[in-house]
Amino acid sequence: MIPVLDGSKETVNFEELPGVVLHHNKLVEDYPYHWHTAVEIIRPIKNSYKAIIADQTYNLKEDDIMIITPGTLHQLQAPPTGERNIMLFDCNHISSLSEVSTLLNAIVSSVVITKESNPELHGSLVRILDEIESEYSKRDPFTTSSIYSLIIKFLVTLGRASIFTENKFPETSTVKRREYIEKYINICNYISEHCVEDLSIDDIASKAGFSRFHFSRLFKDFTGMACYDYITQCRIAKAESMLILPDISITDVAMQSGFNSLSTFNRIFKSVKGCTPSEYKKMNRANHNLQKDS
Repeated sequence: MIPVLDGSKETVNFEELPGVVLHHNKLVEDYPYHWHTAVEIIRPIKNSYKAIIADQTYNLKEDDIMIITPGTLHQLQAPPTGERNIMLFDCNHISSLSEVSTLLNAIVSSVVITKESNPELHGSLVRILDEIESEYSKRDPFTTSSIYSLIIKFLVTLGRASIFTENKFPETSTVKRREYIEKYINICNYISEHCVEDLSIDDIASKAGFSRFHFSRLFKDFTGMACYDYITQCRIAKAESMLILPDISITDVAMQSGFNSLSTFNRIFKSVKGCTPSEYKKMNRANHNLQKDS
């Protein structure tokens, strides 16, 4: 069962290592719709495993890798027999790395990597996950730092594979594609760093050296979403990092994360995360108390 569940909100208890927990799960138990503020990585080891997000069902086979982003409402269903590794980690520890934030912002809800879809990437990610499991079980000095260095390596490997693909800017030459990729990585990093400011699509397009129309089309090719939606996701991520702080009000979080009104912030936050900022803050306060008492 989920240790701490308030409605659909799970509080992840990082009781063994700061910010990281790894379960070798053998339970024949289904988990109801829930969400949490941690990134979750699921990898079936024996038999299959099923994840349901919104109206989409993912039937994960042995060694498939599924990454679920923070705040995503999901359900998990286990077969009669089987084993799987489930890792959750607090991305606030690495959110200061702009490129990592760019990658997490670009993943909408979840992503699945399989041997069939991308054997080279899958093999690289499996090796990193095996290293993480080994570090987690040994508990040598600097275990937490070592695991987070491997998590960063995992995300960098995933990020590089996702941008250096023929699907990015398909109508351009190889040379031009690489130029656009570099340019749009810089633009995404710029948005992540300046998302709390009053950004306009016209100004960002000008900074990239494109017309608004051309910029918007290429931005969607690169990220899979409209630029305005990406800015909003960056602002929500910024708000999440502040909502875990005990001495800041919801209004201050709204203003400091780039929203021009509390009502707009509440509405957009709930539409993206499935809960209000107050509920999110309350859940993280409970998580903080659990860690303090452990």
